[in-house]
Amino acid sequence: MRIEGSAAIVTGGASGLGAATARRLAASGAAVTICDLDRARGEALATELGPMACFVACDVTDPEQVAAAVATAASELPLRINVNCAGIGDAVRTVARNGAPHDHARFVRIININLIGTFNTMAQSAAAIAKTEPQADGERGVIINAASIAAYDGQIGQLAYATSKGGVVGMTLPAARDLASVGIRVCAIAPGLMDTPLLGMLPEDARRILGEQVPFPKRLGDPSDFAALAAHIVENRYLNGEVIRLDGALRMPPR
Repeated sequence: MRIEGSAAIVTGGASGLGAATARRLAASGAAVTICDLDRARGEALATELGPMACFVACDVTDPEQVAAAVATAASELPLRINVNCAGIGDAVRTVARNGAPHDHARFVRIININLIGTFNTMAQSAAAIAKTEPQADGERGVIINAASIAAYDGQIGQLAYATSKGGVVGMTLPAARDLASVGIRVCAIAPGLMDTPLLGMLPEDARRILGEQVPFPKRLGDPSDFAALAAHIVENRYLNGEVIRLDGALRMPPR
């Protein structure tokens, strides 16, 4: 799939993995629609990327907002690329130290944003991509969803987060099979410890210790590592139905 001349929509695109991916796609010639709730950061990034980029405020849990964002992305050029990075974390044990059960609302919120939000954008984008003219080999587009190594190595307190990312992993193959008939590939990236704004809030010593847990290279992953892999997936026509760990061979301990 050629990135140049295609339209792309990136959720969670105002910061972290999404922003790095938006930059990489724009640098390769895509028209990028940045979807996020953070209007200030999203508009600033769109301005930085130039006239081929735009920002759309979008709550991925709202199907109507997602449909509007996808329509904007597909309004000028054929929509062929969707990268879903919108997501949040949380830390709640199944039973707290005081004996209280996991808060229901917090569990549902993580699932709604990380899993259902990913589904919403994937489904809406797929419907738009399916209407485009096919390129070589009958290919119309690519969808890439952000999972996490927590889907496999969920730690203590990550019940909701690991469940949501496990769902993203579980969607990958059936979605790829569903969309094969219309020439759309679906993959997921499962990043490990990435140097995103969330980890950026930690003291430097804490970030260094986390990076040293990675077998090789001994550092936190950079959002540009994620973006580079996303671009490769777009361009490699034989990658489909696969979840790729991006973690420097890290396997997370229980805590």
